[in-house]
Formats: sequence, structure tokens, C-alpha cells
Amino acid sequence: MRLLVLDAALSRCLAALVEDGICLAQREAPGPHGQAASLPPLVEALMGEGFDAIAVGIGPGSFTGLRTAIALAEGLAAARGVPLVGVSTGEALAGTFPHPVWACTENRRGGLFLERFGPGPFAEAPPLSLAEPALPPPSTLTWLVGDGAPRAAARLRARGAPVALGAARQVEALPLAAVALRRLRGEIPPRAALPLYVDPAATT
Repeated sequence: MRLLVLDAALSRCLAALVEDGICLAQREAPGPHGQAASLPPLVEALMGEGFDAIAVGIGPGSFTGLRTAIALAEGLAAARGVPLVGVSTGEALAGTFPHPVWACTENRRGGLFLERFGPGPFAEAPPLSLAEPALPPPSTLTWLVGDGAPRAAARLRARGAPVALGAARQVEALPLAAVALRRLRGEIPPRAALPLYVDPAATT
């Protein structure tokens, strides 16, 4: 199955075509949160190729980025008559690391979004928005991933918490597609392409 992958949750807009675990084409544009206007041209560059389904990142992340990516994905899915599936930022980041793993991403208000994944493939609870000092210490060795992971790791290590810093900082096309494909196959529960807002609405 060939997937069109879209994401603009963090500090990069991403559009890619993924098939059988291989990224066939990818376009990306780095920038601060809220610069999701870069996403439609990236998708347009890939529209010469067909796809069987669309996977879109639903956050937590930039309000503008989430709205733009999801609206674009909904329009394309309706126009092409293909399935649309949502994947959270944490699911995409955590998929390539041993569990337990926490996805720590910047919320642009000085705090962090936290998604916690235990031994299984599912989040332990809905995502949280926390000030850095309020991060709860894990009880067992836990991998930290995401663009907020370095400062989360520094804070938790200073408190003696058992954490390891993973390399994943941004959402990548292949792990996002892998989660979406499992969802489309019915191996994990479905997830609608709805924005996963944690903080009240903001301008970015």
C-alpha cells in the first residue's frame, strides 16, 4: 500500500510517499511553528504519483500546523476517495525506540507536551502539557524522544531519574507511515484525523 504522509506538528512541514517501508519521495521545509503555509506546495510536488491512503500527523503540536495539515489531508482524501488515518506526534516518535518511551515536544509556551508509552504500543494516558519542573520521574529506564527531549532528560537526570536520550527529534515519514499502516490493517485501534489539542487555542 502506498501512503501519502503529511505532518506539520513541530518545526518542519513534511510530505512524503511511502510504500512497503520505503520512502519513494519526500519534500520538507523547516521553520518555526505556524509556518505550515509551506505544506501545500510540498504536497503539490508529489501529486503526480498515485496513493492508496493518507496518513496525517494530528499532534500535539502547532495549532496552525495541525489545522493546515489535517484540512489538506481531508480535502485530498475526499477528492481521491481514499482512507485517511491520524497518527499522534508521540506515536510517530516512539515507534522506533524500545519501550517504555516518552515523547517530549515543545509547546511554544515554555513547557512540554508529554506522551507516555509503556511496555505496549499504546499511550498510557492522554497527552499532558507541563512546565519542565513538573515532569514526573519515571520509575524504570525510559527513552526520551522529541524536540523537547534534551531539556527533559537534563531535568530528570538532575533528579536522579533513569532516562536515556533517543535520537529522534522530528517526526519522520517512515515511522509515521508504519503506525498508520498498522491502523489501516486493524492491528491497532483506529484514530480519526482530528487535531489533538492539549493547550487552549493559540496563534501558532
